[in-house]
Amino acid sequence: MEDDVLSGHKTINNIEVYYEFYPNSATDQTFVLLHGFLSSTFTYRHLISLLRREYQVLSVDLPPFGKSAKCNRYVYSYKNLANTVIQLIESFGLKKITFIGHSMGGQIVLNILHLRQELADKAILLCSSAYLKRAKLPLVLTSYLPFFHRFVKYWFARTGVKKNLQGALYNHSLIDEEMINGYLQPFLQDEIFVALTRMIRDREGDLPPEVLKQIKTPCLLIWGDHDKSMPLEVGEKLNKDLVNSELIVIKETGHALPEERPMEVYQYIKSFISPVKLC
Repeated sequence: MEDDVLSGHKTINNIEVYYEFYPNSATDQTFVLLHGFLSSTFTYRHLISLLRREYQVLSVDLPPFGKSAKCNRYVYSYKNLANTVIQLIESFGLKKITFIGHSMGGQIVLNILHLRQELADKAILLCSSAYLKRAKLPLVLTSYLPFFHRFVKYWFARTGVKKNLQGALYNHSLIDEEMINGYLQPFLQDEIFVALTRMIRDREGDLPPEVLKQIKTPCLLIWGDHDKSMPLEVGEKLNKDLVNSELIVIKETGHALPEERPMEVYQYIKSFISPVKLC
């Protein structure tokens, strides 16, 4: 039995974090959803509507994205973002947790599992970021130039939301005004570009194979076979480095799995959480 959504901001780890919590009085099983780079809770809207029927859901806008604060004093490293999510979960007193992470959100899930393996029963990684290196030193140094954020904004304006969505989706017919506006909304204020400039300096690169191999949490990897951002070979390598994982490939699908295939993803998640036991 699903209940009303509770949404708002909490000051966690010295930054205001926006969340949407969908309680469910019939269960204490909770999914914690983490979105990807240049995205927000909006990307999970279809999946949330399916999950909340049977489970509790906590969806988080990772700083500086979505409705979370855009502060240039916050450290936008994956480790600090992971600690921020951990503190948010603890503030809700949540226990039976399964993480879902898309793209960059998947890498933050892996960081959380590395820091606090006991926190989650299982994890689902949707086209997860993996094996990306830290920004090169010349770019990091250039980011300290005054008004560098204007170059970041210029780059974003040139690529554009629609073009980014076309790169992320295999089925372009799904792209409509609601989708374009939903992804555009957080980027209408200059503060986001100042925060993204800080993120260029703080992002420390993805977890190396030797750390991934220490993660014992059961992980379900779901990938689109036409993913241009994180090609399928990344998922195959990640599946080998994680000692307790399974890889599922969805045909004719791009990087934006929660947009393109919410129902299929939901069915795979349900099977993973409650596998059918044979007599």
